[in-house]
Amino acid sequence: MRNIPSGIWVLGFVSMLMDISSEIIHSLLPVFLVSVLGASALTVGLIEGIAESAALIVKVFSGALSDYLGRRKMLVVIGYGLGALSKPLFAIATSSGMVFAARFVDRIGKGIRGAPRDALIADIAPPGVRGAAYGLRQSLDTVGAFTGPLLAVGLMLLWDNDFRAVFWVAIIPGVLAVALLFFGVQEPARQPREKPVNPIHWRELKRLGGAYWWVVAIGAIFTLARFSEAFLVLRAQQGGLPIAWVPFVLVAMNLVYAASAYPFGKLSDSMSRTRLLMLGLIVLIIADFVLAYAQSWGVVFIGVALWGLHLGMTQGLLAAMVADTAPADLRGSAFGFFNLLSGLSMLVASVLAGLLWDQLGPAFTFYAGAFFCVLALAVMAFKRRKVRMSG
Repeated sequence: MRNIPSGIWVLGFVSMLMDISSEIIHSLLPVFLVSVLGASALTVGLIEGIAESAALIVKVFSGALSDYLGRRKMLVVIGYGLGALSKPLFAIATSSGMVFAARFVDRIGKGIRGAPRDALIADIAPPGVRGAAYGLRQSLDTVGAFTGPLLAVGLMLLWDNDFRAVFWVAIIPGVLAVALLFFGVQEPARQPREKPVNPIHWRELKRLGGAYWWVVAIGAIFTLARFSEAFLVLRAQQGGLPIAWVPFVLVAMNLVYAASAYPFGKLSDSMSRTRLLMLGLIVLIIADFVLAYAQSWGVVFIGVALWGLHLGMTQGLLAAMVADTAPADLRGSAFGFFNLLSGLSMLVASVLAGLLWDQLGPAFTFYAGAFFCVLALAVMAFKRRKVRMSG
């Protein structure tokens, strides 16, 4: 960790604070929608799918803009600022439509900051520690992802399940994240171009070769297998977990995620990233079957822990694979297009998950996830075989 630049650490702590802010709300939001506002599982899926896919789609434009301007930090600050500004909207929401609006603003902020931030990490980190850098950022981000639900549980118990009071608290770490980013991160100088070039013009995009588009295709199929984590929360509640304790689902998942993201990111610097990604898919298949067959919330937690392990194995890995296969001056656009395809997949996956949940039951939601994992594995195995035969 000593070889990782200080800017990566600061970006990690910024992510941690914003995740604390977001997860205080998001760990309670599915139950708030269903039990307080009377929404259906399909509505939850639509809200999550549209909001998350909007975030991922926006990344293609923010990433391209960061390449065009040759500056990334400004867009990252704007994105985190929007995330902080969205938090009061959850506390005053009185309908599913208002929650959707708040979630949409929050995720647009995530979309604006995501690709420029990931490209900024690649700009700051030397190639030899790039996997470790993405893993460290992901680990710190995930510390926030389990700290937020822990705070939510404590505040719900303290304030007798007052959702809105808990939502107001989420404003504080969000504001702190923006302040730390603004004052704590120095963007490295980049060689200016004589004339700015549109990074999403077809002539520029031709420079993103077949290896990059292969990573994009695998990421899209992979996202079909991993619908919104809101369904993990609903699964635990269905298994009998009391409402105040429901955020512990995300605590358990993110504890495993945080503990595994850096070691697997570091491991990816010294072994085949494709092989590691395939192992992560196998872990997700096991998680899906555990969650499909779970009859109690205790068994649900085993599936949730496995879900967190697969995230630790794969999320920083996918980012490193994009950075490895994209030209340095097109990294923002490369992350943007990667997330555009993943965003469309997330929309399909979350809507399908909600529809299957309502029509056939929760087990079929997780069966569908396992099916898409098998599909991704089959495509990757075919590609590896084809490469070996051509070699």
